[in-house]
Amino acid sequence: MSRQSRLTAGVLLILMPAVVYGGTSILWLLVGDPDYAQNQLRQDLWRAGHAHAGVLLVLSLVTLRYVDEANLPGWLKSVARHSIPAAAVLLPAAFFLSVLSPEATEPNAMIYLAYVGAVSLAFGMLVLGIGLVRRPRNQTKEV
Repeated sequence: MSRQSRLTAGVLLILMPAVVYGGTSILWLLVGDPDYAQNQLRQDLWRAGHAHAGVLLVLSLVTLRYVDEANLPGWLKSVARHSIPAAAVLLPAAFFLSVLSPEATEPNAMIYLAYVGAVSLAFGMLVLGIGLVRRPRNQTKEV
């Protein structure tokens, strides 16, 4: 694994406890805050944000194992290496920040970050997939 991929993986692993804390916070709100339980939209979006954060962080860690093996120029490896983790931040941020107010009845403009995150995720996965398909069978593994 390259130094860049190892550094990115380290940062992602450091962020993972924040996702665990977020899940605990949502549980605390469900149990201890009747106002939170009354706002179905906020519950749904915060639950979606938490789920996306966890799944996309794990997906980011998995894809980092493949970036260095992809047949891509360095700058596209960087795109693949960082666009998927960027989606792990942008998508949950959209869900959380769009209904910060306990009285929210509809998402605010921050929900549009979800589209940016989705494009980032799709582009990173597409670039990485193409780079892996282009890799010759007998290519030696980089150290």
